[in-house]
Amino acid sequence: ASSEMDVAKLMGAVEKEWDETVIPSLQQYIRIPNMSPGFDKDWATNGLQEQAVDCLIDWVQAQKVPTLSHEVVRLEGRTPLIFLECPATKPDSKTCLMYGHLDKQPPFEGWEPGLAPYEPVMREGKLYGRGGADDGYAIFAAVGAIKRLKEQNTPHGRFVIIIEACEESGSFDLPAYVDFLKERIGSPNFIVCLDSGAGNYENMWITTSLRGMVAGELSVKILTEGVHSGDASGIVPSSFRIIRTLLSRIEDETTGEIKLPELHAEIPKLQEEQIRSAANELGAPMYQRFPFVPGGLPTGGANPDVGELALRRTWRPALSVTGAAGLPPLPVAGNVLRPETALKLSMRLPPTVDPILAAATMKRVLEADPPYGATVTFNAEKRGAGWVPPTLAPWLSEATMKASQAVYGKPCRFTGEGGSIPFMGMLGQKFPEAQFLVVGVLGPSSNAHGPNEFLHVPFAKRLCACVALVLADHANT
Repeated sequence: ASSEMDVAKLMGAVEKEWDETVIPSLQQYIRIPNMSPGFDKDWATNGLQEQAVDCLIDWVQAQKVPTLSHEVVRLEGRTPLIFLECPATKPDSKTCLMYGHLDKQPPFEGWEPGLAPYEPVMREGKLYGRGGADDGYAIFAAVGAIKRLKEQNTPHGRFVIIIEACEESGSFDLPAYVDFLKERIGSPNFIVCLDSGAGNYENMWITTSLRGMVAGELSVKILTEGVHSGDASGIVPSSFRIIRTLLSRIEDETTGEIKLPELHAEIPKLQEEQIRSAANELGAPMYQRFPFVPGGLPTGGANPDVGELALRRTWRPALSVTGAAGLPPLPVAGNVLRPETALKLSMRLPPTVDPILAAATMKRVLEADPPYGATVTFNAEKRGAGWVPPTLAPWLSEATMKASQAVYGKPCRFTGEGGSIPFMGMLGQKFPEAQFLVVGVLGPSSNAHGPNEFLHVPFAKRLCACVALVLADHANT
């Protein structure tokens, strides 16, 4: 048997499998509201994570992939983890670890009429519903790729697949599982992550960096209780005005630039070239894919430098306010000078910035010399490191180019991602010699975490075929 696969046969098998079994299973999975533990305090008792695990395991069992074993590992008080293992068929070949997750973001509001987070809808080749793209498809891609190798008798290395149920909460259960399973995982020389993004649906996209983040709560309290605004305004400063001035310490409100030097990093030359080149090739759709209101413009104005926008999204810090407290809903907002205002801040960090240092810097700057003697606190609840994978080894660079050409008819593209995958940095430290392939289906408008999330099915099918081709080449490393 040769490591060269028959691409037409491969694509035919992927199409058939997705149409007959993967899509129905994904639809069943989308119906389960298994939010990540950080968003669902009852996850351990409501059985939703278990339902999602059962749904995925049922599909795996039905595939009857020769020599592929599966197990659900449960450590006390932690979210479950799916562990799959397949011995090598090529003597002296190495281990490949594949990774994905099954927990979901909250439903969010604003879904279009006819769409809903937990009701799968197929429209024009897109499967809508929460978690299909982020990251329900991953186990189907990983197991499907192994099945394709078996069908064509292609020699392969050893495979380990880990599907966790805690990623959207920062993967806090994963280190315990990786330690518990370390003998069984072994020492992979190749790690495939299936939880990333894509710049379009026409090429295979490889992620070259991930941003880190600090998320926390900034609170300003000036009174012990609310008072009549007619009586107090002009004497008592507004907690909202105070919080506004505090935000200006860390962010330039006109440009969005972050003012704290500790939160910036130097951009490696190769990364900058790849990101600019990919952005220039995509052109205006790179930012037009976002649902701006009529006349709405991106950060760079009417004719932005798309390369610069791409770097802002991948290698520069950026602040978002993602929630607020202390503000009553508009219909019941009376003439009251409110005692306090709190904001949830999400600060995305360049891949190489230390999130612990970033959080400490934000706390120091925001809490120093509180205006008007207000009580000001900043508590960082989440800190996640960004990550830069090692440069692709020649075999992997060649394998990905070959796979992209064979399946998409175009070369693969490289760019950084604006989001975070906490597990990648952890794996990078544990397996410093390993090569990484970070890919995913989160392309334009797929809207993971927001309303109208969709999985672009034709693109996902092609990505599955690419993964199989790269795994075939891994056997020769």
